[in-house]
Amino acid sequence: MVAAILADGGQAAGVEADLSDPDVIPRLFDAAESHFGPVEILVNNASGWAADTFAPLDRDPFDRRLSPITPSIINRLMSVDARAAALLIAEFARRHGARQGTWGRIIGLTSGGPMGFPGEVSYGAAKAAQVNYTMSAALELGRYGITANVVYPPITDTGWVTDQVRAFVQSDPDHFHVAAPGDVAEVIAFLASDLAAMVTGNVIQMR
Repeated sequence: MVAAILADGGQAAGVEADLSDPDVIPRLFDAAESHFGPVEILVNNASGWAADTFAPLDRDPFDRRLSPITPSIINRLMSVDARAAALLIAEFARRHGARQGTWGRIIGLTSGGPMGFPGEVSYGAAKAAQVNYTMSAALELGRYGITANVVYPPITDTGWVTDQVRAFVQSDPDHFHVAAPGDVAEVIAFLASDLAAMVTGNVIQMR
């Protein structure tokens, strides 16, 4: 991916990090700043995932294996999808304030919804926590020139979508499209632009 971006004339650097380790967060910012200067745009897209359930089931409707709720699954997903996102926002805000920044963008990505995420309950709960952190950031950091929004993509084909999943989307009244990654990236790019200067505190649901 880095090579492709560089070949296309862009700027990129790859850094491997375990976001379940809180000590990684400032080091990521240090690495980004050493390559590109102050971090003005934060996209919280890193994610753990598990198919877990309260129900006595071992398969979901797509024949994926389900696991019962366990402390290890909860801790793993919360540490990446919720805690790391919050710590990244906090470090972003701290550095923004230290340099007296006047422009910043925070963009999270979520899934699930107000009725939870059946079959992916810990993932849905962790994403819901990230939404809450991001909405708090929108209200607390707006006076410092920072907007904070969340994108809720539709089912997005990053290589896992099967014919069965496409058939589900066509038959389900709550789903309209299977998105390509570029479709979601366009919305993120808009939220990261000057055009979105007055767009903050929103969960933007794509369908």
